[in-house]
This record gives sequence, C-alpha cells and structure tokens, in this order.
Amino acid sequence: MRDKKDNATLDLPGFSPAEPLEPEPKRPLGPRPRRATLQQVQLELLEPTDTTGLPLWTRDDKLDLTGLPIWAPD
Repeated sequence: MRDKKDNATLDLPGFSPAEPLEPEPKRPLGPRPRRATLQQVQLELLEPTDTTGLPLWTRDDKLDLTGLPIWAPD
C-alpha cells in the first residue's frame, strides 16, 4: 500500500509559505581568539613502567621464573 502526499496540509491556517526576509547585513568578524592548549602531564603509576606502559619485571626471591611461589621447607 502506497502513501499518498497530503496536499491538504497547505490549506490549513498557519501553513502559508513564509515571506522572504531581507538578509541581515554581515558584520565584519574580528580576530578569532586562540585556544589555550592544555599541557599534558605524564602520571606516575604505583609501579615503574617501561616505554610501553607495562610494569617492569622485577625478580622476587619468593617466586620462580614463571611467577609461581617457591615453597619453603618446613
């Protein structure tokens, strides 16, 4: 089923075509103010990191090379 254009809307009060307005004269634009660029700050993390942002690997006497705990003899 197709929709048909409703031309009766233009016959209603308040839907008359708008009268063309005279364009307002353009004011000369002044110089644009420069935006202040925000200074970026490197945040210090809790642990030291390498250049990729990953934490540095540190050797722990209680862990083996895989990161598993070393069980102390009783």
